Amino acid sequence: MSTVATIEKAGQKQAVNQLEQLKKFTKIVADTGDIAAIREAQPLDATTNPTLIFKAAQMPEYRFLLDKAVADSKNAPLSPQAKLSQITGDLLVLFGVEILKIVPGRVSTETDARLSFDRDALIECAHNFISLYQKHGVARERILIKIASTWEGIRAAEMLQKEGIQCNMTLLFSLPQAVACAQAGARLISPFVGRILDWYKKSTGKDYAPADDPGVQSVHRIYAYYKKFGYPTEVMGASFRNAGEILELAGCDLLTISPQLLAELKGSTAPVPRKLDPAAAAKSDVQKLDLDERKFRWLFNEDAMATEKTSEGIRNFEADTVKLEKMIAERL
Repeated sequence: MSTVATIEKAGQKQAVNQLEQLKKFTKIVADTGDIAAIREAQPLDATTNPTLIFKAAQMPEYRFLLDKAVADSKNAPLSPQAKLSQITGDLLVLFGVEILKIVPGRVSTETDARLSFDRDALIECAHNFISLYQKHGVARERILIKIASTWEGIRAAEMLQKEGIQCNMTLLFSLPQAVACAQAGARLISPFVGRILDWYKKSTGKDYAPADDPGVQSVHRIYAYYKKFGYPTEVMGASFRNAGEILELAGCDLLTISPQLLAELKGSTAPVPRKLDPAAAAKSDVQKLDLDERKFRWLFNEDAMATEKTSEGIRNFEADTVKLEKMIAERL
């Protein structure tokens, strides 16, 4: 006989689904470009990336955003590639503006993956996004600029944060990346749980229970490190493969979850115990790690999983950006 979580209402016990239980100690973020799915989930924030926007832009109900982005810049006196880049940026922001009409918090908009090793270009891209949002009446406090957690990306975030532009450090797979982001003052990090699991399953041929999931354990270490050493950078678990990973991170600052897994959590009333607690994490025995560029690059290089998955993620986002630009070029 399975147990369920209940609440007392009007003298009667009512079952509470896992998503509502999770919201008691974790901020829920929707991981999608599908505006209808965001409206259904009612999250606090939302995250997007080139892959999600490319998928959403192909859906008939969002074709008007693509049409608007193309129309606004179609006659701009720019080179073909510059025009494609401008329209792509406009489209990402238009999706963000629509999303912010639904969520009460923030939306994450991703920089071009092809800029991942160019600090100054990343800063310019972020400035462009903020300027575009401001033209739509959106304050910078509601925007998170997503940047890959390369050394150059982290340095860009450090400078942007000093300007009051909040950054979401993505494609993060290791503690050294997380520590460098915290030292740089990044607002938020997005460790990719599921992609870490993918790498270990492929390299070992093993399956992992949620509690033993290498991606879950990575977030536990990062969370403990931040809480012990008092870093204000938020930890947002991302890229989940199953609901079990999510439940093992109950209590994380934020979790960004796909519509499919949000629906799965809503469909279960099994109890959700808290797994991450700041007071307990502050007592952990993790050791302080002070990083400069040399040490960061060495430790990152020593971690085959983090090195491979970061590079792969950059390549995949670049490929989807190119697909998006091709779609736009056809409209032009």
